[in-house]
Amino acid sequence: MRFGWLTLSLSPSPQEDAARIDQQIEQVCFAEQLGFGDVWLTEHYFTGESVYNDALLFASAVAMRTEKIRIGFAVVQLPFHHPVRLAVQLALLDNLSRGRIDVGVGKGTIYNEYEFVGHGLRSDDSRERMEEAVEIIGRLWSGGPVTYSGKYFQVQVPELRPRPMQLPHLPLWRSVISPSSFSECGRLGVPILTARLPVARIKDRLAAYEAGLDAGGHDAGTKARLLAQSALWRNVYVAESSAQAEDELAALLQRTRAHMMHVRAAYNPADFTIDRAMLNPWADPAVGDDDAVKYVLATGRSMARRRECATRSPSCATPACSTCCARPALAT
Repeated sequence: MRFGWLTLSLSPSPQEDAARIDQQIEQVCFAEQLGFGDVWLTEHYFTGESVYNDALLFASAVAMRTEKIRIGFAVVQLPFHHPVRLAVQLALLDNLSRGRIDVGVGKGTIYNEYEFVGHGLRSDDSRERMEEAVEIIGRLWSGGPVTYSGKYFQVQVPELRPRPMQLPHLPLWRSVISPSSFSECGRLGVPILTARLPVARIKDRLAAYEAGLDAGGHDAGTKARLLAQSALWRNVYVAESSAQAEDELAALLQRTRAHMMHVRAAYNPADFTIDRAMLNPWADPAVGDDDAVKYVLATGRSMARRRECATRSPSCATPACSTCCARPALAT
């Protein structure tokens, strides 16, 4: 099992943004010193939910400050990017990092419609936009001229330069939650990033992925590699005792949820509704904070350890840091 760190750093105010960004870079460097295998960057806009916002630009700074740790995106919200521009940026990042880039992609947030509005879009066609973008990016990374005529993109490119350092192309991951998504990604032979699922569901979801790999006819080596690198997000919190960890984490989660619910109520358009099937107790505004926090604590693991948090650099201002990610199992 390989451990990594998914960084989703909420900055409470614009005045704190610069310090929080510096802190994130410092902690990535420290995680590399400690032997973490990867860091996964998030992409959210306008409210400080992901303080650096532009994960691609932030990744270039991380690439220049590190040497071994892999740099992943969990995830790039494809509708917010032109696929040609994104393919070029990621290929350059792969060269700058000497082949350390992993690219998780998604169709965009299902909760924060204001992010789409801020980019001049709505989410109704986000899946179609994502599918066209994935097709174009894959062709560009494969080399040679590319001509593509779709509903959203008309592309004619002589050749992508620079080519990615990793051949035949950069690892392109998908974020999955539903059983059907696990099966489909298995059939396609796509590596997967799994959200914070209850422990009881993990075995069944991975079984669905394995069944999809079998249905796709992938050879034994490919199947073993994809199963081994499947990533699962888990929460890890460090304190002097389990009781202290739970109390401190519950308080932090309540503040985070208050921010999350406030910005969605304030900025999501009046005509936007979240699909009820996609809501869990944490994301459902109709569920009270106490029950929502209990759900998060039940579906993650509050871990206690005496002394300092293993992923906190000496100057980290956070009392006790969230840590993350494992293969086969991502965490924060």
